[in-house]
Amino acid sequence: MKILLALVALIASVCSGYTFMDMVKKYMQPAGESPEFWGNDKYDFVVVGAGSAGSAIANRLSENKRWRVLLLEAGYPQNILNKIPLLVGYYQLTDFNWGYKIEPQKNACLGMIDHQCSWPRGKALGGTSTLNYMIHTRGNKQDYDKWASLGNAGIKNSSYHGKDGNLCVEFTPYHTELASVYLKAGQELGYDVVDYNGENQIGFSYIQVNMDRGVRCSAARAYLDSINRENLNIVTGARVTKVLIDGNKRAYGVEYIQDATLKRVFCKKEVVLSAGTIDSAKLLMLSGIGPKDHLEDLGIPVIQDSKVGYNMYEHIGFLGLTFLVNQTVSLLQSKITPSAVLEYLLFRNGLMTIPGGAEAIAFIKTKYAVDEKPDVELLFVSGSIHSDDGLVLKEALRITDDVYNAIFKPIQGREAWSVWPIVQSPRSVGRLTLQSKNPLEPPKMEPNFFNHPADLEIILEGVKHAINISKTEAFRAYDSRLNDLTIPTCRQFEFATDDYWRCAIKHLPSMMNHEVGTVKMGPSTDAYAVVDPQLRVYGIQNLRVADASVMPTMPVGHVNAGIYMIGEKASDLIKTAWESAK
Repeated sequence: MKILLALVALIASVCSGYTFMDMVKKYMQPAGESPEFWGNDKYDFVVVGAGSAGSAIANRLSENKRWRVLLLEAGYPQNILNKIPLLVGYYQLTDFNWGYKIEPQKNACLGMIDHQCSWPRGKALGGTSTLNYMIHTRGNKQDYDKWASLGNAGIKNSSYHGKDGNLCVEFTPYHTELASVYLKAGQELGYDVVDYNGENQIGFSYIQVNMDRGVRCSAARAYLDSINRENLNIVTGARVTKVLIDGNKRAYGVEYIQDATLKRVFCKKEVVLSAGTIDSAKLLMLSGIGPKDHLEDLGIPVIQDSKVGYNMYEHIGFLGLTFLVNQTVSLLQSKITPSAVLEYLLFRNGLMTIPGGAEAIAFIKTKYAVDEKPDVELLFVSGSIHSDDGLVLKEALRITDDVYNAIFKPIQGREAWSVWPIVQSPRSVGRLTLQSKNPLEPPKMEPNFFNHPADLEIILEGVKHAINISKTEAFRAYDSRLNDLTIPTCRQFEFATDDYWRCAIKHLPSMMNHEVGTVKMGPSTDAYAVVDPQLRVYGIQNLRVADASVMPTMPVGHVNAGIYMIGEKASDLIKTAWESAK
């Protein structure tokens, strides 16, 4: 295995357009220069977090050569291997992941260690776009119309696809035979094969992904790697711990830790937080912006009483639907062979271009849908939790030995596929708080999964739709059948009954890592709004937040495309504000 990974490393360097030694120099060097390389002069802007929004903002603001821009990132540049789509799961077990996990749940994550699901977040240049599954969904028009109706003006229609932007979007170069069968099964059931990023979202499709000819296109690759501007300083290994705010409630810089040293850096115009739904909210509260009672309990001086940490949503689904087949058509650990590696090396093609097995997608409406939007996503995976022989996914998802050994271990090595039904407009709302005023301690994340019963029932409907897909003529040709091994603590219910599935869903929820909303955007009349429609923090001058935390509601689909949009929109807002200033 070590030899294979070494070969893959060489492959990735060749496929990315650099020589191997170029890649070593580029990605293995120490962190960049400290901000002091410009002497004691202030920056114009300090951007915190080099994820999907932060990378876009740093790029766009530094287009103005008169502005000095500092981008601070707690992690380091992505390395060679995490550019290979199939290896996505491995990177959730490395230091490229913050390693967050939610609070123990009463109604969910019951099959996970300590009843805690993991919440992977990227800690690298590129943020979570360096370890996600790269699925690109723009969202649904009705979602953005809803944002506007809540008092967030400024959203305009645009064409469905462009060709000249920074971010790469393409279909994966390779599909298993089963992915094509999935689309045919959808057609059998009366659905169209659609461009879900086009006019109509409901239907079946191969996934569209952020790749460049089979190589991961992270935010760093899209927005940072291609530029080399003297007025943009990118500093890695810099963990921001506080926003500096003066007596006039004006942000003027940040504190951060680098190489075990506490440092300060100052700016003349704005601090922009793009640290993500978890860490932007955490930073605001550490800086004295948050719920007054909560901050006072922790001994943090309150600068602005604000509903930071509320309104937290996540797409949640079900991991436990596995269908066995009688032909060699799925992804298995044993198929990562030297020939598969060679195909990737020579052609950027083959099974190594599939992001962790995710290949196709369907958006549908169940009987619970309240408008024209789909309320369930059915994500097709050409394998299952067992397909890596328990080496990665089991640990990354924190699945207990009891559950894994009961339903997945007995089918290791078997050809299979799976569907993850995912609720699209969750009604269970969570909250993020601080555990202490220690900036190095993870926050407390209480998502309250399934506190609202509708979420569970909608996923249950998704399960039934997935089973109907498995029974189509297209899948019967592969003798497709549902894995009927049962979760031990759900055996009081008859297998495949509604009550069994409800129990199973609570044990094996899928965390899509789409958490949003903790720094809600809204008009001043919204008591829970933390930032205004210009993304400016209420009550604080020269401080904005621009990432998924500002989303007032959860959009349909995968949220990363929307985060890039927020970064681009924030850049336009900032440019308009300061380029017109005297």
